[in-house]
Amino acid sequence: MRAAVLHTIGDEKLEIRDDVAVLGPGPGEVHIRVRAAGVCHSDLSAINGGLPQPVPAVLGHEAAGDVLAVGDGVDDLEPGDRVAVNWLPSCGICSHCRRGENHLCMTHVMAGYVMPRFMAGDLPVFGMAGCGSFAEEMVVPRAGAVRIDADVPYEVAALVGCGVTTGVGAVINTARVRPGDTVVVIGCGGVGIAAVQGARLAGAAVIVAVDTVPARHQAALRFGATHSVTPDELSDLQMEVVPEGFDYSFDVVAVPQTLRTAWASTRRGGTVVVVGAGRAEHQVEFSPFELLFEGKSIIPSLYGSADPPRDFSRLLALWKAGRLDIEGMISRRLRLDQVGEALGNLGSGDVIRQVIVQSET
Repeated sequence: MRAAVLHTIGDEKLEIRDDVAVLGPGPGEVHIRVRAAGVCHSDLSAINGGLPQPVPAVLGHEAAGDVLAVGDGVDDLEPGDRVAVNWLPSCGICSHCRRGENHLCMTHVMAGYVMPRFMAGDLPVFGMAGCGSFAEEMVVPRAGAVRIDADVPYEVAALVGCGVTTGVGAVINTARVRPGDTVVVIGCGGVGIAAVQGARLAGAAVIVAVDTVPARHQAALRFGATHSVTPDELSDLQMEVVPEGFDYSFDVVAVPQTLRTAWASTRRGGTVVVVGAGRAEHQVEFSPFELLFEGKSIIPSLYGSADPPRDFSRLLALWKAGRLDIEGMISRRLRLDQVGEALGNLGSGDVIRQVIVQSET
């Protein structure tokens, strides 16, 4: 089969190979024919070293497709079932899972760092986060495949697999925004736009979208923001609309400057939600005095604190009801051999989310 392979961290291009084979499915695993895969900024972060990734690797973790085969012990899925990929599947037995913190379980993801998922000729190849959806087929643990209705378009389900769940979940699951609250979202790419929609669904009275790219401002307003500004304009708007500061600030970029901006724009006693992954070497300074007397909380939102078997169906129900616009987040439909170009364009303002639509054969 064909797959896009990253050979070295920092490479500007992915190699499209047609001699790639998946490994498995082994016991407790599911073999999936990939029908659509989202192009996520995390894939770019894996290329440039922002996120750790063993190489060679097939990137991609935001996907949907059809079950081709199942391994021993999988008796609740069968060939032909339509599934969305959960890139952060829980094991069900670790200390986090036992506490109900399924989104913090790293068992399967860490296995993906040491266990190749593909062979390219004689070369073992890893899959990003144990997935590797920039390929025509992939194998994931049973918990990494969530059955969805057969009438859900693959590209819609693919975006639910990461970007939509991460953004909406940060608002609904992590922050638990309430009707009438005030919200600012810093960074309005795919995940940021999903967070804007999550704030709208939660009933936030003020939803301010912040981005350096002017082209994203109109998009944010279309998806539910009440205001949209550049970072330089945020302070003036805040003084006009919510002088005391926002109840919740969502930092989808997660670099030191944006996190300090999120802190400064949040009211005393409010909450800063870290949604973006950032880089391990970045450091942000806070004094003990401001942490104590500002009374603000800084909380992480990994994968929108999601329980995918529960949340995928909820999000798709909102989409079917016309309350969550997922098709509008798709800016381009691409072929597999265009993935490198798509990743190179992720910083441009016209990109909300790009989707690779695989062959239907």
